Amino acid sequence: MDSLSYKTISVNAASADKQWVLIDATDAVLGRLASQVAKILRGKNKPSFTPNADCGDNVIIINAEKVRLTGNKMTDKVYVRHSGYPGGQRFTTPAEYLQKKPTFIIEKAVKGMLPRTRLGAAQLKNLKVYAGAEHPHAGQSPKTIKLNEIK
Repeated sequence: MDSLSYKTISVNAASADKQWVLIDATDAVLGRLASQVAKILRGKNKPSFTPNADCGDNVIIINAEKVRLTGNKMTDKVYVRHSGYPGGQRFTTPAEYLQKKPTFIIEKAVKGMLPRTRLGAAQLKNLKVYAGAEHPHAGQSPKTIKLNEIK
């Protein structure tokens, strides 16, 4: 046998087949939604996945204010941030964030499931989250997918 019958394909930024994907977050459980979105952003759902390249798709999430948390997490879960000053620790629940900034909890959940590297930061920029049903990316003609269709 003088040649291989298969080749390992490494995708780079130029040869990546990046698509636009639209996901509706209505009644979706936050953690399950975030893990599927992180998989799409990294490109792990494609046969040409390359771990050191941004080969994932661009993801648009609409209806972020209608996301669901199971159990008592809506009131018991706490997001902690610090102002940098003594005694500057601030605590906020998901219910309060859904009132003020509903896109935050989805962005934070997806960010936590991506690698903590420059590549992970670049992949996070491919995520667009909107509170309502409208989005300004109609020109990209995104493909609508349901969460249970993702492998």
